[in-house]
Amino acid sequence: MATDCGSTTTKAILIALTDDGYRLVARGEAPTTVEAPFDDVTVGVRNAVRELEEVTGRRLLDDDQNLIHPQRSETEGVDTYVSTSSAGGGLQMMVMGVVRSMSAESAERAALGAGAIVMDTICSNDRRQTHEQITRIRQLRPDMMLMSGGIDGGTVTHVAKLAELVAAARPVPRLGVGFRLPVVYAGNVKARGEVDNILSHLVSIHHVENVRPVLETENLGPARDAIHDLFMEHVMQQAPGYDKLKVMTHIPIMPTPGAVGKLCEMVARNRNISVLGVDIGGATTDVFSVFQGLFNRTVSANLGMSYSVGNVLTSAGFDKVSRWMSIEFEDADLRNRIKNKIIRPTTIPHLREDLMIEQALAREALRLSLEQHAQFATSLKGVQQKRSIADAFSQSGSGSTLVNMMELDLIIGSGGVLSHAPRRQQSALMMIDAFEPVGVTQLAVDSIFMMPHLGVLSEMEPEIAEEVFWRDCLIPLGAVIAPVGRIRQGRTCLEAHLVRDDGTEESITLLGGELKYIELAPGKKATVTLHPKHGFDVGAGKGKPLTKDITGGRVGVIFDGRGRPIAFDSNTIRRRAQIDAWAQAIGAMGASDHPITSADQI
Repeated sequence: MATDCGSTTTKAILIALTDDGYRLVARGEAPTTVEAPFDDVTVGVRNAVRELEEVTGRRLLDDDQNLIHPQRSETEGVDTYVSTSSAGGGLQMMVMGVVRSMSAESAERAALGAGAIVMDTICSNDRRQTHEQITRIRQLRPDMMLMSGGIDGGTVTHVAKLAELVAAARPVPRLGVGFRLPVVYAGNVKARGEVDNILSHLVSIHHVENVRPVLETENLGPARDAIHDLFMEHVMQQAPGYDKLKVMTHIPIMPTPGAVGKLCEMVARNRNISVLGVDIGGATTDVFSVFQGLFNRTVSANLGMSYSVGNVLTSAGFDKVSRWMSIEFEDADLRNRIKNKIIRPTTIPHLREDLMIEQALAREALRLSLEQHAQFATSLKGVQQKRSIADAFSQSGSGSTLVNMMELDLIIGSGGVLSHAPRRQQSALMMIDAFEPVGVTQLAVDSIFMMPHLGVLSEMEPEIAEEVFWRDCLIPLGAVIAPVGRIRQGRTCLEAHLVRDDGTEESITLLGGELKYIELAPGKKATVTLHPKHGFDVGAGKGKPLTKDITGGRVGVIFDGRGRPIAFDSNTIRRRAQIDAWAQAIGAMGASDHPITSADQI
């Protein structure tokens, strides 16, 4: 059995050995109970487990509500129980550094790489007054702080000033009574004694190697490891009920982003492909990538679909969100609907209008998260622990990031809004609209959002986790083929010829501004030969043909001629009709779902 304690919902799954191998047997879920009035995460866990009991008829909890393990019979108990968690908003951190563009940026990269939510970054040159910085530290109440600054052997004064800010603020951790706030110090080793003198009586200091030991080198590994260890050993134990949950599990609880990332990395390694994965949750959106064999993970704080859905609208802007909707909403009406979601985060859309708003917000949350990820997923040497400034300057412009959409082989979508979309075509269209893949890219979605469960299970049983992942977790949606070039509405940009493995053939002409699709069932393979028109590229170069093997899925093969970035009609009424036509073209919305507008209006 495996559970994932999310910020909104706790999900439980049961895996068993059947005549057909290891398979998913059942899934249950219940609201997460880390907050009042329960203040005990195990209440939600037990509620989800009871749903498993009802579905399977298997007894998993004894009369005292304790987990039965090991398995006692074919209908009682489990052999292994593992869990992940992002309840309570995940790991929330503050970062401090002397210079914003140097040590503070390195510290922020280390915190994000460890899966933390960076609440704020304070540095000597952030243009805030001292009293404003102190007030900010005092008000945010992070789970942990990361301090950096100065090269090894350099000046101590500026680092000491940062420590004095913390001392003046006397920060109290978000969780725990009588619990000292953990502070990871990853700055000038010469300043450790001074930092201890100023802070040791107020906080729990943990010294690690400098994130910027010399001006030309960035060393993030030790800080990342320390953050993860402190999260597991101290912060998680302070969360309501985690001490009891920790006793129940057979291995340490893993942060949800870390578990999903571990699974994405496993997929890329075993298939030798480039992978982009996303987990869009209630509080955050996590993006994972493996390009050129290098794994990167970022956590986009305040870009989620329940608790922080209002921040998505604020960050993206009303126009960016409304451009994806084929129905007109007044500004006030849209904001009120989103506010209802904030105060009732566990609700799901029951009107088509609400679903349209949620999926429009999801597109913008995914787009913004990928932009942030591309800034941090930069080329690193060796095991990605050291990055020289000389290397950074040699990768100017778009070359500074590893994220190359033309090289991308597979996009995996996870999270409620993608996994539970009413139609799989909607999931595919959300990912295409947000990430704008180019060339030939396979699409897949987590069937019922169990990538975190399998990620933590892979710590104990990697073979079982991988078997269930490919057979029950990952749902292939198909492939998207998108030529890149100067799109002109109604002009041919691509000619394609598809030959299925059963010998049937099909040809297609793609015009600028349209979406088309060809059916290709899950598990079926085909060879597609692409002939882009002059000036268009599908991966072999401008105007050069490309032949590639693709795999089908629930949606099929989507041909996207809308351009990159996607070109919207400047006329509002025509744009709404455009959105509706794109959705209907691939079956994301039925033709009778909603009459957008009349021909006379267009």
